Amino acid sequence: MALELKQSLKLSQQLIMTPQLQQAIKLLQLSRLEMVDMINQELQENPLLEEATSEDEREKTIEPDTDDRPSMDMEDVKVVDRTEELTGEGDGREDFDWDNYLEDYSTTGTNYGRTDGEAPTWDNVLTARATLTDHLMWQLKLSHFNHREMEVGEQIIGNLDESGYLKATLKEIADQLNVTEEDVEGVLIKVQEFDPAGVAARDLPECLLLQAKFLGILNAVNETIIKEHLKSLEVKNYNHIAKALKIPLADVLQAVMLISRLDPKPGEVYNDERIQAIIPDVYVFKSGDEYKIVLNDENLPQLRISNFYREIMANLKSDPNAEVSKKYIKERVQSASWFIKSIQQRQRTIYNVSESIVKFQRDFFDHGISHLKPLVLRDIADDVEMHESTISRVVTNKYMHTPRGIFELKYFFSSSIQKTSGDTIASKSVKEEIKKIVAAEDSKKPYSDNKIVELLEKAGISIARRTVAKYRDMLGILPASKRKEYF
Repeated sequence: MALELKQSLKLSQQLIMTPQLQQAIKLLQLSRLEMVDMINQELQENPLLEEATSEDEREKTIEPDTDDRPSMDMEDVKVVDRTEELTGEGDGREDFDWDNYLEDYSTTGTNYGRTDGEAPTWDNVLTARATLTDHLMWQLKLSHFNHREMEVGEQIIGNLDESGYLKATLKEIADQLNVTEEDVEGVLIKVQEFDPAGVAARDLPECLLLQAKFLGILNAVNETIIKEHLKSLEVKNYNHIAKALKIPLADVLQAVMLISRLDPKPGEVYNDERIQAIIPDVYVFKSGDEYKIVLNDENLPQLRISNFYREIMANLKSDPNAEVSKKYIKERVQSASWFIKSIQQRQRTIYNVSESIVKFQRDFFDHGISHLKPLVLRDIADDVEMHESTISRVVTNKYMHTPRGIFELKYFFSSSIQKTSGDTIASKSVKEEIKKIVAAEDSKKPYSDNKIVELLEKAGISIARRTVAKYRDMLGILPASKRKEYF
């Protein structure tokens, strides 16, 4: 059998995602804060990219053409053709028309719908607050401690978690400072007298006991319940506690009423991480009978290509030894143009998707959550003529300010549940109905899941008991046995 080499031609089609399209997709799925970081990083890395300062360019308005919404793929083709013209590649040209380029890519300012109204203003400004550590250290410095006790106190405060509990053992702190455990415990007792009450406790019972003592409600019954019957207290098995302590149920209920007012996590009141400000990407406000959409471009740097390098390119034309410099400038121009174009495409896509959501969920904006319609990604994708994966990237980590509140774009997508009338209702609307039912129940006789099913049935919503239990857990609503109030 002879071996021989042959050459053959094979024609095939293959889809390749260009680096520019990859960049556009990456920008599309970024949150607002991540987008600002990305722009600032690009400003540092690309010298041809600069932040626009002209008010005329900042207020440049682009009205979207709803009859001609370009897809991501079509935008990619158009930009490729334009880039070849800019860089002089593909047709043998060495230079490019800078004036024509600056006219097309002068800035990223794309304020859709701005002429129809102004976006809502922020009335509240968050300010920094003292942390739990700051608050305790302030009290420590005002206490009558010697130098050694001050070091122990600082070590104790430094080993508290965000809830105010001491996570290090007395032995670990003693070994760290070369003191005895008795010395550490003496300082710990004094630190536990600081505000907030219950701070520096080593476990939950000690935390509750410290608060009860501070409030003057610590007695034999309360102390025994906290030390030995927290599990029964959690599941509201008050009869078991009464039998164990051999006291009337009324005494147990009185003790439970006092203990339930204590804070199991006293340090979290100083936790700054619990304060979160959501900056919406889109504003929706009503103007007459129509809803207007405005993209939030405040604090988002507006980009353009620097004119400074036009003069440099003009001087390099007469320099035969400046090929490397000319190649570098052309590469940076191409990179900057793609980045600006990707931002414009991102803003345009967010606008189109938001506009489609408002169209589909018009009843929600008019009447509230009970009128939220079932909606899936395919519905929006077909409306804006984009792929479902693109819609998924758009609605991730993007928020919309509406007359009904601030919602993540994902919120408007919900599966459907069949009503007894034959119509469909969004699962979020069903959850809202469950919340209303629980809010209106008698706290001494809370509704069971079966009873909730019956009430939903009367409202025309037919779902299984296990579905009610699942939705109740998702809403953070306790079972009926734990919702029952005895006093």
